[in-house]
Amino acid sequence: MAEGGIGILGGTFDPPHVGHLVTAVNVRWSLGLDEVLLVVANEPWQKAHLPLSPAADRLAMVEAAVDGVDGVSASAIEIERGGASYTADTLAELARRCPGVPLHVVLGSDAAAGLDSWERAEEVRTSASVVVVTRPGAEQAPLPPGWTARPVEVPRLDVSSTDLRARVVDGRPLDWLVPAPVVSLIRERGLYAAGG
Repeated sequence: MAEGGIGILGGTFDPPHVGHLVTAVNVRWSLGLDEVLLVVANEPWQKAHLPLSPAADRLAMVEAAVDGVDGVSASAIEIERGGASYTADTLAELARRCPGVPLHVVLGSDAAAGLDSWERAEEVRTSASVVVVTRPGAEQAPLPPGWTARPVEVPRLDVSSTDLRARVVDGRPLDWLVPAPVVSLIRERGLYAAGG
């Protein structure tokens, strides 16, 4: 069962929430990975039209979220590189840093269905395996032709970063949806506050 290697779970993490952590720990366990990196996008090309919190704030939140979570780490690799964030670049950099270590890109089925639209998709396909997170009872969306993926079932948690940001604006609680250290950081930095 144990495969080893590194899982790459990329995202804006604006903010990170329990769904991200549940995904990371379940994929790590299911595949016997050494580590799962929560890779914070610098400038996510698919969300270029949306307002985002500064990358430094999003990284700080992910670092707070994964503190003490065995085998799950925050990664600033895309922020350090600067510019638009592309998985192909991240995989190339990780391959240089960790030669011979298997890399596994972790995606939801919605993102996996659009893999062919990714920048340098063929590089992604040949340099890492694809892991598609599925929910109990949900059917996996079809992959583009030529792609294969390993499904990993994780508990269904309908938590969205969009809703969490709205909760802050409305003054509703984030407790149990977002790790407590992240809630503290959101409050300290005044993130997502109305007019902020």
